[in-house]
Amino acid sequence: MPETPSARFRARILDAFPPHAARLGWTDAAFNATVAEAGLSEGEAALACPKGVADLFDAFAARADEAMLAGLENLDLPNMRIRDKVRAAVQLRLEAQADYKEAARAMTRALARPDRAPEAARLVWRTADHIWKALGDTSTDENFYTKRATLSGVLASTYARWFSDQSADHEATWTFLDARIENVMQFEKFKAKLKPIGERMQDAVGIAARFRYR
Repeated sequence: MPETPSARFRARILDAFPPHAARLGWTDAAFNATVAEAGLSEGEAALACPKGVADLFDAFAARADEAMLAGLENLDLPNMRIRDKVRAAVQLRLEAQADYKEAARAMTRALARPDRAPEAARLVWRTADHIWKALGDTSTDENFYTKRATLSGVLASTYARWFSDQSADHEATWTFLDARIENVMQFEKFKAKLKPIGERMQDAVGIAARFRYR
């Protein structure tokens, strides 16, 4: 199916936007400079991004998600441990934006505004959802939500570390990521130990309730 004109124009804007965002922030000024550089008219820019620079939040995140998913397809996921799969996915996501790190930082700052909190949450949740689906998650119960919420936290904290990381090849970030994943794995083990206790408590309450009404 051929791309629509709006998609083509948006791609041209997105190609040229990162340097302007790095210099001017995620602002209308950066958007207007990008449109001029891309050689688009006001009408073409409005067709591509009706809400202006705000539309680039989604487009910028979606492009990184696509690169991450493409990278995951090249891995031998069935033979990897779950922690290694998650680690690889998060690392691929960040590496997809390595050439646009300052633009990604500018986007994070812009999304930190209280009125943009729902958009920030939606985008990080979408990335977490993409990851879990790519890793074969088929849960539909409460695990569906807890997995994505937990991974959203890992993504957000790892991005924060990445923005301040000056180490070679971002090794400090990957060490931080490993530690966050280990924290999650230990918490999951803790929950698994609690589950039988909770089930026994429910059984005990049920038994007590039956005695109460005899």
